[in-house]
Amino acid sequence: MKKKTIFVTGGLGFIGSHLVELLITKSYKVIVIDFMGIGSNQKNLKKHKNLTLKILDINKTRTIKNYIKKYKPDCIFNLAAETHVDRSIINPKPFINSNFLGTYNLIEALRNLKLKKNFKFIHISTDEVFGDISINKKSTEKDPYNPSSPYASTKAAADLLIKSYIRTYKFPSIITNCTNNFGPRQFKEKLIPKIIFNILNNKNIPIYGNGNNQREWLYVKDHCKILFKLFQRGKLGETYNIGSGDVKTNLYVAKKILSLIKTKFNINSKSKIIFVKDRKGHDFRYSLNLNKLNKIYNLKKNLNFEKSMIKTIEWYIDNYNSKNK
Repeated sequence: MKKKTIFVTGGLGFIGSHLVELLITKSYKVIVIDFMGIGSNQKNLKKHKNLTLKILDINKTRTIKNYIKKYKPDCIFNLAAETHVDRSIINPKPFINSNFLGTYNLIEALRNLKLKKNFKFIHISTDEVFGDISINKKSTEKDPYNPSSPYASTKAAADLLIKSYIRTYKFPSIITNCTNNFGPRQFKEKLIPKIIFNILNNKNIPIYGNGNNQREWLYVKDHCKILFKLFQRGKLGETYNIGSGDVKTNLYVAKKILSLIKTKFNINSKSKIIFVKDRKGHDFRYSLNLNKLNKIYNLKKNLNFEKSMIKTIEWYIDNYNSKNK
């Protein structure tokens, strides 16, 4: 039986590389398309007979079309994106080029091609498109978008464009909105790896504002298992929230990592938590309603924040060297 082929755009990035690894273990042929942005790293993936890497910007429509014609994918997971909120505040243009125009050019390349009968385009978005929400509220898939940062706005724009393609052109797509991810290989400017690196370097841990901003945290490998389940069982034309239900303050996360490094790994650090000037337009809280996802995937049975955090810390310690400083 011929192996099914899956494209993963942004496959050299944090989430993308973990998804590629999962797909390879399940004997899929994987074509990675990545233009080597700031969050990409070729070391994130080992060479494999079922893995083909194409260094390419998804805005290159003609080349993308040629690859789709050549490899005839059964699915495309679109994870190609600029994701760092702080960088989007400093310079929004790369986020517009990648997150919005890149998505447009990718789906436009697909629109007039003859695709496989059960083809799926699975677009990975973010919970940040819903914007700031109040205590005890959870965003549902049908809530209006209210993005705060240029990053979130470009992701929201891409989501809306895909929704219009689904309705107007019957485009075979699924949209997912996921919460904050953590795990091995995450770009070190992100909150959790930054905390870990600073502790290992005996540097202070900067936390925005008073540290009470709340985020829902999901272990990257769990996210990828859910994405695969949606590839198998997700319904075309639908949007699915992906999260853990585990909402924690940034201050709690910093304290927990500091504690785990000291107690589980016996590393004494002089690092202290310090509060710094808050980020512009900083959303206070994100949290997702996961009822729709729970009909497909048993979250309570599969997720554990502390165990996953220990695995994450262990990876950074094992892979830590002077180049990471």
